[in-house]
Amino acid sequence: MPPWLQTPPGRYLLAWERARIEAHVADVFGFHALQLGLGELDALHANRMPHRWLALPGAHVAPAAPEGMMPHAELPAAAGPRRPALCCDFDALPFPSQSLDLVVLPHTLELARDPHQTLREVERVLVPEGRVVVLGFNPASLWGARQWSGRWARRIGLLHTDARGYLPQAAEPIGHRRLRDWLRLLGFEIEGGSFGCYRPAWRTQSWLERWAWMEEAGDRWWPVFGAVYLLSAVKRVRGMRLIGPAWKKARKPRAAPAVVSQKHPREPSVEARRERIPELSGDDA
Repeated sequence: MPPWLQTPPGRYLLAWERARIEAHVADVFGFHALQLGLGELDALHANRMPHRWLALPGAHVAPAAPEGMMPHAELPAAAGPRRPALCCDFDALPFPSQSLDLVVLPHTLELARDPHQTLREVERVLVPEGRVVVLGFNPASLWGARQWSGRWARRIGLLHTDARGYLPQAAEPIGHRRLRDWLRLLGFEIEGGSFGCYRPAWRTQSWLERWAWMEEAGDRWWPVFGAVYLLSAVKRVRGMRLIGPAWKKARKPRAAPAVVSQKHPREPSVEARRERIPELSGDDA
């Protein structure tokens, strides 16, 4: 995929992704953030976490990676995630469970050998309320239609088998709705997302610029048919109860003094006794 990103459509894609992903990771707080794959995109540049890492697939070599890098090792924030920190298999991440606050997957699932297991690993290493951001190609788009038609043309012999497609050959696009279902099954809650790159599948920069008007029109009239999509989801843990610190101890209620009634009531006065005696009438007398 890196050679394709140097082409005009690849640079057009990276420009859109850099602008959109900054808005989704800038305000995510925590201590540890991880980007899986695609070192050409600095996805964690706008994030302010003290520890930000870039992980590449096991087949890559990371000469700049510090020796003995562990999930909780110190890494200066100024280094940025463009320097590879470790190489590993994305379906077996070398991080403890519930140790990361943010994971970014820029076209990682499309290039993974097992996208389901990769998502399970992401869910495992994320803390409760942790966030995952996924970038992917949309098969229901002009770019996806051209890629699909090119594959069928090569199968039936209309094109040479070595003819390159429009999208990277190793990429297997995952539908937007399909990915949402995968995330929900793992306990994620979708919180946001967007589509982009509505221009037709041209290979030259001049033709891409001629169709720049489709960006605004596509975002308004056919937003779900963008060539690329972004999904942001939060890991929810059902039944979890947050208990705050006990700053003050509850005071015991004081016992109220008991009210004792008088055993010997006071004798009524002479005036009161006189009022009780009925006056005798003349007949009674």
